[in-house]
Parts: sequence; C-alpha cells; structure tokens
Amino acid sequence: MAHGIMKHLFRIVLAAMICAVAPAAACRAAETIKVAVQKTGTFAWELAVIRAHGLDKQANLTIEVSELASPEAGKIALRSGTADIILSDWLWVSRERSLGAKLTFYPYSSALGAVMVPASSPLRSVADLKGRKLAVAGGPIDKSWLLLQARAKQDGVDLKSDSTIVYGAPPLLAAKMLDGEMDATINYWNFSAALEAKGFRRLVGIEELLPKLGAKDRIAMVGYVFDESWSSANRDRLSRFIAMTRAAKDILTTSDAEWETIAPLTGAADAATLHAYRDRYREGIPRRPVTDEEADARVLYRVLAEIGGRELVGPAPELQPGTFYHPAPGD
Repeated sequence: MAHGIMKHLFRIVLAAMICAVAPAAACRAAETIKVAVQKTGTFAWELAVIRAHGLDKQANLTIEVSELASPEAGKIALRSGTADIILSDWLWVSRERSLGAKLTFYPYSSALGAVMVPASSPLRSVADLKGRKLAVAGGPIDKSWLLLQARAKQDGVDLKSDSTIVYGAPPLLAAKMLDGEMDATINYWNFSAALEAKGFRRLVGIEELLPKLGAKDRIAMVGYVFDESWSSANRDRLSRFIAMTRAAKDILTTSDAEWETIAPLTGAADAATLHAYRDRYREGIPRRPVTDEEADARVLYRVLAEIGGRELVGPAPELQPGTFYHPAPGD
C-alpha cells in the first residue's frame, strides 16, 4: 500500500517538474474548434498540411471537421451550434445580421471565378458576350455573375436580356464548355483553373472587374464565419486558429513539393491542372488589412444589392456594422 502511494506521488511530482520546464501549451489539454466545410473544398488541403506539419499541436488545438454536401448545410450547422466555424461570404453574413443574427466574417480567400472561352474564340471583352451563349454556374444570384452583369451594364450591355443564359452546376457547365456547347462560361475559380489547364482562355477574371466597380483591390468574398458571442468568449482560441491556418497557407505558398503531397485531395486529373490550382490558390490568399477588405466590401455590397435586389441582400441597403471581424492588435 505504502509503495503504491509513493509511486503515485512520484508521478505527480514528475508531471509537475515537466510542466515547470515545458511550454505552457504542452501542459494543458488541447482546445477544440469544430469546423464544418465541404468535403472537396480547399480547407481540406490546408488541414492536410496542418496535420502533416503538426501546426495544430503547436497551436494547442484539436480541429474537429464535419464534411458537408453543400454550403447550406454549413449554415444550418452554424445556426444549430454543431459548428463553431464555417466558410461563407460576407454578403450572407450582412444579410443575417440585418435579420438579427450576430455573425461575423474573417477573410479566407479572394480566389474568384472567371469568364472562360475557347483559345480560338473571337471574344476579347465583356461587351463581346452580347448575343452569345453564356453558361453561368451558381444560379441567377451568384455573386460573380452579378458583378459581371454590373460591369457589362457600364458598357451598355444587359447580359440577362442580350445573351442566352444557361444556369447549371459547375462541373456540368465545365463539361459543356469542353464539348463546345457554349460560347463562354462564368464558373468557380477551381473549375476555371481546370479549363485553363486544358487550353481554354480567361476572357476576364472577376477580380479584374472590381476596380471598374469601385473597389481598390481584389477582395476576399469567402471567409471564416462564426458567432460573435463565440468569438468573444474564445478570442485567444480563434487567434491561434487563424495563425495556424495562415501558417498552412504560407507553406502552400512557398513549397511546390507540398502540392504534390496533397494532389490526391485536389482531384486534379493531371499535373497541368494541379499547377493551375496551385497558382490560382496562391493568388487568392488574402494579404490586406481587414479594414481595407471591409471598405471594398461596402462598395461592392451596393453594386450587388442594386443588381440582385432584396432576394440577395435582404432588408439592408448597406453592409451591416460588425459584419467583419477585427482581430485585436497582435493577434
């Protein structure tokens, strides 16, 4: 009995001595963050890098991931409390705030779609889309599609009435382009990159339209979204999460070899497609202060509200205060 007690006390003393000389994070249980994202999204790429390099352990975090079939499922998970963080856009966050939900947004990616045409296409400008057959991914109120319409109207072209518009799922529309059924397509950035790898040409990237619409630079439309009360109660945890994911982005920015490792997760059919994903992903990493992102969001919100109407933005005519999360200095 005495021997057992002494052995137990020895373990306690040894643990105390280890904690005295080890970093503080190593002596407390890792904190959990629940993230709900689409299975095929870029967060899966980053998470693979995070785990391979032990960035989660360095941040003293356990990342629990729920894989979703659709963006709408993520919104439900956030509202129900089964997720702490999802990926969505600031337009939806502002709409939810106008309806009473205290959500907030932190920039994740400024990778936007593009208008893609065959390499031999005679089309050279947005105005040239007039009278053409245009495939639009995401539906009538997709943000990139609305921004393209706004830019075309500056040139006197109403794409909705002056062109033949076909809506559909991104992979279906990419296939229709490959089959030669469409004159052009506006598709999500990864599908545009895949077409680019197959020899298609970017008529215009959506980010190239933004200065003409009043924005000062490319903007992160997609970001981390979380509840304001959760972020207030877990500010340090959130800060470590953001720093951890930023470190993963840095690795994917500087290491081509890392892309070979995560290639199976990207679904790239060949090296050319993987390299296109890599280059467009890197271009989309946000590098501006959040205040600059927010200022451009205010400008583009008005453009989107004018084109998309209440169906898109809800009752609020302006970007709602508090839509963007601002880390404390030093976070």
